[in-house]
Amino acid sequence: MYQKIILASGSPRRRELFTKLGIDFQYSTSTVKELLTDSLPPEELVIKIAAMKAYNVSNIYSEAFIVGADTVIYFEGNVIGKPRDAADAIKTLKMLSGKKHDVYTGVAIVHKESKICERFYQKTEVFFRKLSDSLIKWYVDTEEPLDKAGSYGIQGKGSLLVEKIIGDYDNVVGMPMGMLMDAFIKLNIAPFGGFSYDVQ
Repeated sequence: MYQKIILASGSPRRRELFTKLGIDFQYSTSTVKELLTDSLPPEELVIKIAAMKAYNVSNIYSEAFIVGADTVIYFEGNVIGKPRDAADAIKTLKMLSGKKHDVYTGVAIVHKESKICERFYQKTEVFFRKLSDSLIKWYVDTEEPLDKAGSYGIQGKGSLLVEKIIGDYDNVVGMPMGMLMDAFIKLNIAPFGGFSYDVQ
C-alpha cells in the first residue's frame, strides 16, 4: 500500500539527504518557531521542536507520515542555533575555533490519523580546527553559514573548518538517516515506493 511521506522542513540539506537515498517524499515547511530559550537539555529540546514541526504539518496532511527534525549545536552548556546576522556568525565561529562541540538532531515521525508519534535523537561530536580571523571572515562572506545551526555547514565550504567528527556525518548535515531508516522499519513504512521490508 502506498504511504505518503512528507518532510516537515524547508532545509535543502535534509531534502538532499532524502533524495540521495531515493526516498519517495514530498516536503512542506513548518511554521513553528524554534524556541532555543527553553531550559530543556539539548536532546529533549530538539525532540520537542521536531515533534512540534511534524504536528504542525500533520494538521494539513493527517493521512501522511510526517517527518519533523531540528538540529542544534551544544557547546560548553549552551545551545546554539542559527546566527542572527553575519556578526553573530563570526562571534560563534571564533568561540568554536579549536574546540569540540556536539551536534544534536531530534526527529519525530507523526501520523495524525493513526495517533503515531515516534521520536528519537542522535548526537555527533565535531572538532574544529584553530581558525584564523581571515578564514572566518572569508567563510562568513560566502553567506553559507547564515541559515545554519552553529554558523557552518559541514557538507559545504564549512568542511574546511572541521578537523574531525566522531559519530554520524548525516546527523551534522541535519538528519540521522540510519536511525530514520530504523524507525521506518519499526513503523513498517516503505520509503522507496514499492519497496517492502522482510522483517526478521
